[in-house]
Amino acid sequence: MSTRLRVVLGAALLTVATYAIAQEFRGGHPDTYVVKRGDTLWDIAGRFLKRPWLWPEIWQANPQIANPHLIYPGDVISLAYLNRLAAEPGPRTEAPINAIPLSQVESFLKDLRVVDDFDDMPYVVGLEDDRLRSAQGQLAYVRGLGASRPGDRYMVLRPLQRYSRLDREQACCDRFHKTDLDFRGERTLLSNSYWTDPAGVYWDTRKGKDFLGYELQRVNAGTITRGEVDGIEASTLLLDESNAEVRIGDRVVPVEPQTYDLQFFPHPPKQTLDYGRARVLAVADMLTAGGPRDVVALSVGAREGVDNGTVFSVWRVGSNAVDRVQYGEERTEDSVSFRKKVRLPDEYASHVMVFRTFDKISYGLVMEGVKPTRMGYELKHPDAAY
Repeated sequence: MSTRLRVVLGAALLTVATYAIAQEFRGGHPDTYVVKRGDTLWDIAGRFLKRPWLWPEIWQANPQIANPHLIYPGDVISLAYLNRLAAEPGPRTEAPINAIPLSQVESFLKDLRVVDDFDDMPYVVGLEDDRLRSAQGQLAYVRGLGASRPGDRYMVLRPLQRYSRLDREQACCDRFHKTDLDFRGERTLLSNSYWTDPAGVYWDTRKGKDFLGYELQRVNAGTITRGEVDGIEASTLLLDESNAEVRIGDRVVPVEPQTYDLQFFPHPPKQTLDYGRARVLAVADMLTAGGPRDVVALSVGAREGVDNGTVFSVWRVGSNAVDRVQYGEERTEDSVSFRKKVRLPDEYASHVMVFRTFDKISYGLVMEGVKPTRMGYELKHPDAAY
């Protein structure tokens, strides 16, 4: 990992104890600071503030610079007042400085997206030489691209999972359902299917409610070399990426010109979310736990006010334990009702920054943590102390 990325992430992701401290300058700061080439908002804030991820909001409260999200080399930042920042614009001869440029995190991101339905998407119906898999430099045959022309660019997507949610009833929290999909995008008897309960325990089940969306991942891309002509009922796609092999059943859509934002400005959630509503749905690459620079699917999206750059703290939900001092060692978990168990505290795990947002689901990058980030963990405000 690059030194610059270490600096950015290190400044961004402080310990929980630091997050709980009221915003203030670090001791021994100068009265002014002149922005230099190579600085980022997080770099500067990390030197002088104890909660640097709040820098864009603090700057926005001071109108001396027209765009609070852009700074330039030569800008003079006033640090003379403990509870206030002011900035004097400098010359505009160089490019502006961003918070976290895409180039510093892009290699860790997974090209995932969420759709309500993919049945009508064109799909790979066959492969060159009747292979089971095709890779870069080989051909895939796509059904449903009748209007395509030679030279058109398409990306290949693979349906991975179906997400749904069951609203809370008497329990404290919603329950979330994840189902793995087969090559047709359908559930089979061999697919993994889980419910998550408030303590992060999983039950095997067959159906869920409150559909959230289907997850698809980009596996490759290519160029059309021949359309559906002379009785041929499939278009020919020459694969040209080395990401992953293509298989029958993968979906095909036009290439997007810009998948991600060019920069991310970390900030807290715009609204308070009910406890148990915002959870880690899944960890990319079919895992159940991840660490720094892993991608996680989150159970909240644009409808909950989540946008790119939103920062959450991630917590293991406290267990509901049997009080064996009161009931005795012989009592089993099943022999004590939920209401009579002792709710233990939630445990801090990590921080995550959202980098791609859909209506009901978003994707975040785990930035730094003290323990693995797992399916079912709770999302809270980054300042949360418990």
